[in-house]
Amino acid sequence: MRRSLRFAIGVLLPLMTLAIGWQLGARYEQEQLNELSERLELLYTGKTGTGSVLADPEKEVDISLLWGVWRLLIKHYISSENLDQRAMVYGAVGGLTRAVGDPYTTFMTPVENKEFHQSLQGKLEGIGAELTMRNEQVVVVVPLKGSPAEEAGLEPEDVILKVDDVDIAGETLNQVVDRIRGPQGTSVTLTILREGENDLLTLSILRARITIPSTQQELKLTGSGTLGYIQLNQFGDGTVGEVREALRALRAENPKGIILDVRSNGGGYLEGAVEIASMFLSQGKVVTVERRDGEPTNHYVSGRPSDPTIPLAILINEGSASASEILAGALQDSDRAKVIGKQSFGKGTVQEVFDLPGNASVRITIAKWLTPLGHDLGSAGVTPDIEVDLTREDVAAGRDPQLSAAMEWLLDGEDVTAQ
Repeated sequence: MRRSLRFAIGVLLPLMTLAIGWQLGARYEQEQLNELSERLELLYTGKTGTGSVLADPEKEVDISLLWGVWRLLIKHYISSENLDQRAMVYGAVGGLTRAVGDPYTTFMTPVENKEFHQSLQGKLEGIGAELTMRNEQVVVVVPLKGSPAEEAGLEPEDVILKVDDVDIAGETLNQVVDRIRGPQGTSVTLTILREGENDLLTLSILRARITIPSTQQELKLTGSGTLGYIQLNQFGDGTVGEVREALRALRAENPKGIILDVRSNGGGYLEGAVEIASMFLSQGKVVTVERRDGEPTNHYVSGRPSDPTIPLAILINEGSASASEILAGALQDSDRAKVIGKQSFGKGTVQEVFDLPGNASVRITIAKWLTPLGHDLGSAGVTPDIEVDLTREDVAAGRDPQLSAAMEWLLDGEDVTAQ
């Protein structure tokens, strides 16, 4: 893992040399500005002076451009007391990652890095929603289970237009997240665009300290037998062990089948998805990681399944993403489980987190995921074998037709009335 921080440009100021408005005085300084303008033009066209496309940044990107703009800011900016050098560095690096155009390739400040790792441990403070940037809009991937966002009615695919009546158009994802965050017990108001709704929606959400269990288990007692139910809320640090314990407890009740529920599960660790798939698959591939160079890397099951034959169904929806899709895709391609619900989110890329000095980090998309049969999870996600809607009316009435469909399939259409 590389731990050195290299600076490159792509942000800061668009055209420093236009309409300065007065004579700077020194010929030397004007020559410097002209040189910076030429370098900006080369940078924006992505070519060197000889016309070749930039390749090796250490050899072909003139980092003096960054320092030139830096010195001009230090020397000429009207409010010098407001120039925060750390913020300027973070802004430059953050702009560099944003210029890639991939919402999953991001720079994380020390605070954001800490919150990212806390989220994988199930510890959060805020409204409890996973957001992404798509087509220059902030889109809800999923409200976390039991979170204030879920209780307030935030849904996957909602587009956030305003935060506390402030139009966020043009802001970065991190800027919007910073607006939404706040002290526990305070509220934030989101203006939402939702497909199928004629009017914009306004949601007031009370921020809270959120602890999210990775899994929850339950026995479903019906007139035709017992089913085991495991809800996976994320693929975090303790998820694999929790699923293993849940299966052990449910197995003791001799259920007719198991339902895995990864609805509104935004993902987590790749290794967790592979290990959980290994609990149900005796052999075969779980996922292929395809990088830009070299041979693809195949991740296979461990060969030590705990429940290789028990009938299995898995529930997905529009908020099932990342590791959830890996698990569902592997079980579907191997004909090991029936996938029920709605089309998944389609987050089929791999990010690696590189630690940087000062407890910052950068998360970079390094590969994409393919299911065992070669389906690109990033292009369409996972398509359910049995498509079942779950409407707002269903939720309000306490109905869950997706879960009912899974129970009926496992019990061969027999009575699924709870006892």
